Amino acid sequence: MAIKLAIAEDNTFLLRAVMEKISFFPDLEVKFHASNGEELLKMLEEDSNIQLILMDIEMPKMDGIAAVSQVTQRYPQIKTIMLTVFDNDEHIFKAIQAGASGYFLKEVSPPELYQGILDTLDGGAAMTPSIALKTLKLLRNPPQFEEPKEDIALTKREIEILEQTAKGLSYNQIGENLFISPKTVRKHIENIYSKLQVHNKMEAVQKAVKNRIIEG
Repeated sequence: MAIKLAIAEDNTFLLRAVMEKISFFPDLEVKFHASNGEELLKMLEEDSNIQLILMDIEMPKMDGIAAVSQVTQRYPQIKTIMLTVFDNDEHIFKAIQAGASGYFLKEVSPPELYQGILDTLDGGAAMTPSIALKTLKLLRNPPQFEEPKEDIALTKREIEILEQTAKGLSYNQIGENLFISPKTVRKHIENIYSKLQVHNKMEAVQKAVKNRIIEG
């Protein structure tokens, strides 16, 4: 039985390099690859029969750490190994916090990557030795990374609608409260989703609270 993989990587050259490493092992099968986190999640909606994802960090639209968090919530059975050029403390800490099972730097050799995939699927935590050392230090002294506030410009009306959405009100109820039609409410909600770069009410409310646009 082949081990089914997915890859999230926006750099074509690096994607080819990863595919080449995997090609040495006939029991590894790449079912699909995505160029960002959003695309990966869409592909998983169509086919979540994946055992492990090799995840880049810096990608457009949705980065690897945000994508790992979403995958962990939606598909807890799928393991994720970060495969990145970044070995700074913040990336390591946040990736593991988001649910990553392993963390390799991109210069990892094919045999190391292969063994890491097997170890991760067997319940282990595969890491480049230097990353494992940093992880131990981070566990001993957990850092306090400052979450940067995003510059999100919502109109006064959009904030009002978001506040009412957070209370669990329907489009009809919000429309009645603000003296606008449900259709207009829907249009505002679409604009809010677009500005916040989210896909549903829960994500919109969470992001708005996190960025102090509305009260939690």
